[in-house]
Formats: sequence, C-alpha cells, structure tokens
Amino acid sequence: MALVAGCPRCPSPVTEWERTWACGEHGPVAPLWRPQEASYDEFTRHLGRTPSFPTYLPWPLGPGWRVADFALVGAAPDEATATLTCASGTSALDGEVEVVVVAEEPGVGLGSRVAGTTASDPGGEIGQGPPVVRVRIGHQSVPLWTVSTSADDDRFDRSVVAGEAYGRWLWIVLRPASAILLLRDDWILKDVSGLGPPLVELPFGGDRPTW
Repeated sequence: MALVAGCPRCPSPVTEWERTWACGEHGPVAPLWRPQEASYDEFTRHLGRTPSFPTYLPWPLGPGWRVADFALVGAAPDEATATLTCASGTSALDGEVEVVVVAEEPGVGLGSRVAGTTASDPGGEIGQGPPVVRVRIGHQSVPLWTVSTSADDDRFDRSVVAGEAYGRWLWIVLRPASAILLLRDDWILKDVSGLGPPLVELPFGGDRPTW
C-alpha cells in the first residue's frame, strides 16, 4: 500500500521538489507518512523507516486492545523527527478508549496537531509544579504534565499530558478525557523498533483516530 505524504502540522497535502517538501500553509516541512490502514506489514515498513528513532506503544497491550494507527515524520529513512502510535481498546469506566503517543524533536508540531493545540511544542506548563502522572520507558520514569486545551480546539473530549524523554518531547493524548486515570496504573511505554518476533502477536485494526 503506497503511503501518501502530508503535513505534520495540519491535514493538508504537501508538494515535493528535489527532495524538498512544502505545505501550502506551513511552508517547508518534513513530510508525514501515515498508512491508510493499520496492519502488521505496514507497521514493519514503518519501523524500517525509523531505525534510529523510537516508536512507543503501551506495553503490554491489554486484552482486546489493538494498534489502530501509526505515523512518522521524515524525508527519508534514518531521518525521522517524529513517530506516532494509537492504541485503542475498552476500559470498564470509559468504554472505548484511544491512547495516542507522539515522540518528536522540538518544533515538529505533530504532537500539538494531535492534541488540538496551537503551539508547536507543549509550552511553559511543562516542568511547572509536580507532574500529574509518570510513565516508565526502559529504566527511566518520565514525568508528564497537563497541557491545557481549554483555549484551543474544543471539538474533542480528550486529556493531554506531555514531558521530555531522552531529549525529545513525549505527548500522550487520551480520548475520552476521563481515560487520564488509566495512566495512574504505572503505565509502561516500550520502544518497539527493536522488538522483533513478538511484533507478530500485535493485533491491528479498528477505527483510525481523527487528528
């Protein structure tokens, strides 16, 4: 399945000229690559394009949970500047839940697009006061702070937290907003880029999130 290049900051397509990509609204950008349907084959291709950039998933996925979406930003293999995954499933309190995880270099803007905020990075709220939750990545406990969305796009019921992990921004967007309580259960994020055979057991499918 051919991937279509888009803008990481908005839904607009991009044009290419001599390996330079541009969005009509945001100017020169590194392109966003997102499959039309989440599948094992497309996910292995995704990981092949991001050999030195982490792709995080909640780990392990709970019973009935599946990988519903993923994407990357980068002009060529080994030039990734952002990755995204969406895991979807059900919880007893919230019903259907979407958990979108974005890891990105500063200024990319993919995390803010998914979160529905206007600034390209999380902003000054990060690091102010105690974190609202922590997630574990490898041996690191990553503190995350609430990113306010009240002054931005109010069409979606979601909670947004963000912080810094290994020198990159880490965003987690949860829908519905009440699903933020899931993160209080000592969630683990795993970089699945080097996971190997266990990827075969990952379930894929479900409705892609709107972002």
